[in-house]
Amino acid sequence: MLKVAWSPHYVLPLPPNHRFPISKYEVLPQQLLYEGTLRAENFFEPEPVEDYHILGVHEPAYWNKLKTLTLTPSEIRRTGFPLTPDFIKRETIIAQGTLLCTHYALQHGVAMNIAGGTHHAFSYKGEGFCLLNDQTIAANYVLRHGLAARILIVDLDVHQGNGTAQIFRNQPQVFTFSMHGANNYPLFKENSDLDIGLPDGTQDAFYLKTLEVNLKNLIDQFQPDFMFYQCGVDILATDKLGRLNITREGCRQRDRVVLETARRNKIPLVASMGGGYSEDFRDIIEAHANTYRLAQEIFF
Repeated sequence: MLKVAWSPHYVLPLPPNHRFPISKYEVLPQQLLYEGTLRAENFFEPEPVEDYHILGVHEPAYWNKLKTLTLTPSEIRRTGFPLTPDFIKRETIIAQGTLLCTHYALQHGVAMNIAGGTHHAFSYKGEGFCLLNDQTIAANYVLRHGLAARILIVDLDVHQGNGTAQIFRNQPQVFTFSMHGANNYPLFKENSDLDIGLPDGTQDAFYLKTLEVNLKNLIDQFQPDFMFYQCGVDILATDKLGRLNITREGCRQRDRVVLETARRNKIPLVASMGGGYSEDFRDIIEAHANTYRLAQEIFF
């Protein structure tokens, strides 16, 4: 059974005209239930993650500033979110959701988090709508508990996974692969183990071929026994922050490449949703929903 992390805490009010589409975390599960892709029993509701899991990847001073709401005004602006207890709790619940997904992925081959993919959170700071880095927290948990020995993080959000790259810079058991817009945020990029910066206007055929070739090489060379997938849908041509020219079908085929690769090689995979900022909200929901539809088709 496909297990999916979701919590009502994922949905919090934001100031008017805020560009982060937080309502997608409410609408997406409703859509998946309505169409029959998921049933109520597919979902589980995580609690906040324990501090010691957070401290496995984030610096104590930074976590303390989050807990005590003592970030400076400039640090708050960098995150893009208001600094409130509810938003801090939200991030801890998202992280626990991804962490628990690792066990479900080991059992069923795949598990997914409706939120997460908070790849701009560094060990010592947050930015870009990311406060805690859920996939690095979960990956560190997997390694510390001996659940896997070689982890591949496939980050296909349009923005480079800079925080993830920084956190695992000196961790040979984790290979960070980010394929993103070369000219997009962040301006100053970290060094992943493999970075592929795509030119503005990249279309489906080039995107998919580049992904297929590089992912196959990584599987053959690194031989991971666990995968995390950051599947942001801000690669869409309709995305107001994206700058690529990927169709919705191209985005769906991207997901198919990653999910079928994991299935074919018997590598457990945890997916976190990542970004998506299309003007038409339906583009965001449909692109994200396709990931769940494909997971059901390929694994179950």
